[in-house]
Amino acid sequence: MPTPKTCKSCYKSPLQKDEIAACKKLIDPKMTSFFCLDCLADYLECSVEELREKIEEFKADGCKLFQ
Repeated sequence: MPTPKTCKSCYKSPLQKDEIAACKKLIDPKMTSFFCLDCLADYLECSVEELREKIEEFKADGCKLFQ
């Protein structure tokens, strides 16, 4: 059985699919290690709430990463 994805900064595990998709969408589609939403917000210098709003926008736009 594969190991669950773990945040590369704080080691939270398992990561949710939206956390993985947000990293790929906002940083690099070829990423293989990911941030949780808290660490991604720190990395991007924004709030977790702003990330959640962006994720909802991406879903509404039909982004395949968030399906």
